Amino acid sequence: MTDPIADFLTRIRNGIHASHTTVDITASKLKKDMARILVEQGYIQSYDVEEPTPDNPGEIIRITLKYTEDRRSAISGLRRVSRPGQRHYAGSKGVRKVQGGMGTSIVSTSHGVMTGHQARQQGVGGEVVAEVW
Repeated sequence: MTDPIADFLTRIRNGIHASHTTVDITASKLKKDMARILVEQGYIQSYDVEEPTPDNPGEIIRITLKYTEDRRSAISGLRRVSRPGQRHYAGSKGVRKVQGGMGTSIVSTSHGVMTGHQARQQGVGGEVVAEVW
């Protein structure tokens, strides 16, 4: 797999389109941090990290998707910004607002993975990994 972050976002997107309650994704530190941000911002209900088993040699992130009462997803859209072929970096003032401030950008900084709003507040820039709205 050449782009595990795009796979992470695509699995969530496909799970929403199929109205699944949970989605399983192979784990990495960046993916765990992205799942943490999605929970903090209210886009997904929760996530759990499953320990390796004989069937699955690596850790797995089990994401519980969040829906409204009429079965609409809390996530309207996901977009990969920085790709392996074209990285996208932004300074603290260059992290743009998503959907006029109604969405969230996920930024990988030297101070850890955080939202674009937190990066602007702390005055740090970094790689803009994805946008969620």
